[in-house]
Amino acid sequence: MPERPDRRRPSPSAAKRAGWRRPAAPATTPPAGPPADPRPAPAAPAPPDHRSVIDSAVYRDGCRIASPATLAETFRQLREEPDGMAWIGLHRPTEGELHSLAAEFNLHELAVEDALEAHQRPKLERYGDTLFVVLRAARYLDAQEEVDFAELHIFVGPDFLITVRHGGAPDLSAVRRRMEGNPELLSLGPEAALYAILDAVVDGYAPVVEGVQTDIDEIETEVFRGDPAVSRRIYELSREMVEFQRSTRPLVGMLHGLMAGFAKYGTDEELQRYLRDVADHVTHTSERVDGFRQALTEILTVNATLVSQQQNAEMRALAEAGFEQNEEIKKISAWAAILFAPTLVGTIYGMNFEVMPELHWAGGYPFAILLMAVVCVSLYVIFKKRDWL
Repeated sequence: MPERPDRRRPSPSAAKRAGWRRPAAPATTPPAGPPADPRPAPAAPAPPDHRSVIDSAVYRDGCRIASPATLAETFRQLREEPDGMAWIGLHRPTEGELHSLAAEFNLHELAVEDALEAHQRPKLERYGDTLFVVLRAARYLDAQEEVDFAELHIFVGPDFLITVRHGGAPDLSAVRRRMEGNPELLSLGPEAALYAILDAVVDGYAPVVEGVQTDIDEIETEVFRGDPAVSRRIYELSREMVEFQRSTRPLVGMLHGLMAGFAKYGTDEELQRYLRDVADHVTHTSERVDGFRQALTEILTVNATLVSQQQNAEMRALAEAGFEQNEEIKKISAWAAILFAPTLVGTIYGMNFEVMPELHWAGGYPFAILLMAVVCVSLYVIFKKRDWL
């Protein structure tokens, strides 16, 4: 973290800022001439409405002393307070706003480019005496039963903290109010504000963890109930857990990196305790997220096994039904063949030809009946031996 100057003597950062900030215009004596026009000068045009500036304030000893309406006023107020600290909150700022901040606070162009483009992984980088921190906040949406992720970029310098938010979470206004209610902690400087933001982001993971745990419990019930739509829900939640893991796992290393620099940068002991507490919470969260991914993998395996068993049972039932149907078809076919034999004989002898063998033979009728009986009995015996009947 950037080393804070001793507030009991003039801040060295003020002298440093004077070297690269534009100096205030010197006062000049108006030249002698005709008297000034007594008519009032036309009003200057109103500055544009910077809706991306959510809140901007200058603090001294942990207390808000100014709430500038524009970035330019914030810069001027901070110049006039060598021991002050500026906390600027932005939401999806324009390129011009970020470039004006970069010119005022000497922000590195690579960090500014990352803040503009967003879609960065969580990381912590140092550019001179400025820290650039990227966080991934998360919140659980009950109505949609899904996790919403947002990106937060933080610039931390000796006397300023700038937040660039891309998304709806976290609620940094609540963080600011909490810190303003504790001037003793806020007087520790931008590092204390950074701690508060880290703590808010990590605390925001707790409802997400609870919501995901509830989803997993519901999914387990749906899996064993045989819900056909559960596979899609498992897949979607697994993707969210991959994103959640990408948000929490790098944060563990980032916080350990901050703790490794406590002695080098003279971080306040009380602030060290707070940061260690945040590190413990994020480690616990990261472990639970890892457990969720493992649980979802196992649930997906169990679901695939159950689906396969259900498909096998359905195929077995279809095969049994087909076998029974084949048995019935065989019986019908056998009886049809048996009945076809006398029909064939009767059809032949029922033709109306005058010249036919055995047509006028006295034994023709008994012979035809006997022939029908012999054929039918023979077919019955054959089909019976083959289990068709």
